[in-house]
Amino acid sequence: MQFLRVILLALAAACAAFPVASQAVESFVIEDIQLEGLRRISPGAVFVALPVRVGDRMNEERSGELIRALFATGFFNDIDLRRDGNVLVIELDERPSIASINFAGNESVKSEDLLEGLRQIDLAPGRVFVPSALDGVEQELQRQYFSQGRYGVQIETAVDQLERNRVAINIEISEGEVARIRQINIIGNEVYDDDELLGLFNLSTPNLFSFFTGNDRYSRQKLTADLESLRSFYLNEGYLDFTIASTQVAITPDKREMYITVNVDEGQQYTVSEVRLSGNLIVVPEALVALVQIHPGDTFSREKVTRTTDLISARLADEGYAFANVNAIPEVDKKNGRVAMTLFVDPGKRVYVRRINFSGNSKTQDDVLRREMRQMEAAAFSGAAVDRSRVRLERLGFFDTVSVETPSVPGSPDLVDVNFAVVERPSGTISAGLGFAQNSGLIINASITQDNFLGSGDRVSVSLNRSAFVDSYSLSFTDPYFTVDGISRTLSVFYRSTDAGDVNLSDFDTESFGGSIGFAVPVDEFNEFSWSLGYEHTEIAGSFFSAREINDFIRDNGREYDLFRFNFAVANDTRNRALFPTRGGLQRLGLEATMPFSDLEFYKLVYRRLHYFPITDNVTLMLSGQLGYGDGYGDTDELPFFENFFAGGYRSVRGFENNSLGPRASDDDPFGGDTLVTGRTELFFPVPFLDQQSNSFRLSLFLDAGNVYGLDDNVDAGDLRYSVGLGAVWLSPFGPLTVSFAQPFNKGGDDEVERFQFNLGGAF
Repeated sequence: MQFLRVILLALAAACAAFPVASQAVESFVIEDIQLEGLRRISPGAVFVALPVRVGDRMNEERSGELIRALFATGFFNDIDLRRDGNVLVIELDERPSIASINFAGNESVKSEDLLEGLRQIDLAPGRVFVPSALDGVEQELQRQYFSQGRYGVQIETAVDQLERNRVAINIEISEGEVARIRQINIIGNEVYDDDELLGLFNLSTPNLFSFFTGNDRYSRQKLTADLESLRSFYLNEGYLDFTIASTQVAITPDKREMYITVNVDEGQQYTVSEVRLSGNLIVVPEALVALVQIHPGDTFSREKVTRTTDLISARLADEGYAFANVNAIPEVDKKNGRVAMTLFVDPGKRVYVRRINFSGNSKTQDDVLRREMRQMEAAAFSGAAVDRSRVRLERLGFFDTVSVETPSVPGSPDLVDVNFAVVERPSGTISAGLGFAQNSGLIINASITQDNFLGSGDRVSVSLNRSAFVDSYSLSFTDPYFTVDGISRTLSVFYRSTDAGDVNLSDFDTESFGGSIGFAVPVDEFNEFSWSLGYEHTEIAGSFFSAREINDFIRDNGREYDLFRFNFAVANDTRNRALFPTRGGLQRLGLEATMPFSDLEFYKLVYRRLHYFPITDNVTLMLSGQLGYGDGYGDTDELPFFENFFAGGYRSVRGFENNSLGPRASDDDPFGGDTLVTGRTELFFPVPFLDQQSNSFRLSLFLDAGNVYGLDDNVDAGDLRYSVGLGAVWLSPFGPLTVSFAQPFNKGGDDEVERFQFNLGGAF
């Protein structure tokens, strides 16, 4: 048997990157190929790389090709070839695999992020270890740290040999300090001074808030964003020729301080001479002209031009032209500093919806989502209808997030699918609760509540609540689509016992039970009216310590009352979501009255108005007000005292103790009144210097105002109580936590101040 052994020593530079010395090879036809030495790499991976196959003629030239091809895979340290008859035997020495990559000393960058960066240079656990790859480790990790402004980072690597031909790569990192910005210079600006332009930057020299914001820490990404803000500012002010000529970033030798210099060329300011619409407008020109945000005589603004094209595109999308293009074409007259704008409209083809698809709703039935759709399948696409459908899904309260995509159908340029992706939130099952309210003490509750019962969208609730003030038990069932038109029906029964003396009111007890049936009827997308009929049996108990007004009422009207209640309300609701809205508003006018054959005859009218104004993506202004009035009729001379309005506390005028505002009874305890006036201005914002948590936590600055007026009082704005302060709401795992600190103003002699107020309670 003749053996052929080719030993890898060196391949000639003219042949390959791996030098090899081989002795003369006698040519033969390969009848079989055998691989030896493989432990981890599969034979298939080797055969794929081989340039020879069974039946090929093997010679010295083909040997060199084979060796070069196998070395090119990067899998092997050494390769030997030999001949066993007409069988080609390839003996392989595998390179070790990477068992682990371990980091030490990294605090500002997560190990997962560092590993992801190393994967980009083909260095990761499970892959073949190529010693030369270590040369790129330092460069890649430096790239990640340099992007954070840590130019003093030091990196050391070590390789430990493990059993079974494996290695562990250990990387020791000394991160160093983030380079601080010592100075930012803008050169070439004449129209705007440095302070105004630097105010556009997130980056800054050290200041009082830098410890929290980190805005004095250099970052390449932040600088790029700041330069774009600078460019946008000039373009929005009409400087079409503005350019950033150069940017220099210098670092001190100790790599701790940065100096940034930005050279700009402002150019001249342009005004708009003409705005024209051209192309296929689809709708009447007047409808599009009304959407144009920039007009002749205005200073040119890229922001207004972009807003105009977006509005026109959205208007055409409402007509079914989902892929309309609106191009703003400027004609620049540099000599006179004027620019004529042509808005060219290309609507494209009218688009229709093929299918509406839902994903993520593992519990909620498909038809529960589908009945909220305002975009129909097989109908022309409407951007407004799709967006309204998304809002209606968000307002269900079943989902944490709702997102929508409208991909085109491959091969059909006039068709799209509408794909909604939802993330479901727990809709509640059996729960126990423990809470604490500042004025009610310990609160214990137990309930079985399903806002989305069996995925049907129905709401079922059985609850028990006990506190120092109230014991209540209730059962309710709501079918939001009792009819296919969206009429909802609610059935409920309850039992309630209260001790008013425990919540800062005049001393009396009530015990009541009853039930009701109600319906809500949608008039259109934003308006509805609702009504309900109910029966309630109420017993009132006074005491020797009760106020004279309470005992007089019981003497004149008795202790027990059968009340047949009728409620009617009309509402307009344009809020974008029920929880933490950011835009839209709510108006509601409600009438609550007992029917003429009830033991007590009275009515209450309540009007509520609130509106949310988005200031930025994360800041919202809310204005709200509430007016209430009640009185008796028929044989009842006045509004029963246990139906009075109350004010004060975290639900109305913060900074004053619960229910403490307004008239007092003869025993000097708060007694409430028949007229209510409250108002609120509140600015909501996320927690500064932390990640945005607007879905579960928000802060606010507020101004509250309000009071309650009795039967003999004149409603006088001068009697309103005011407070300003800071509030916070956290949707904690234990239920909503509401906290406020307020400074009251215009305090009356009998008013009770309570600057710090909180409420915590819910299921856990």
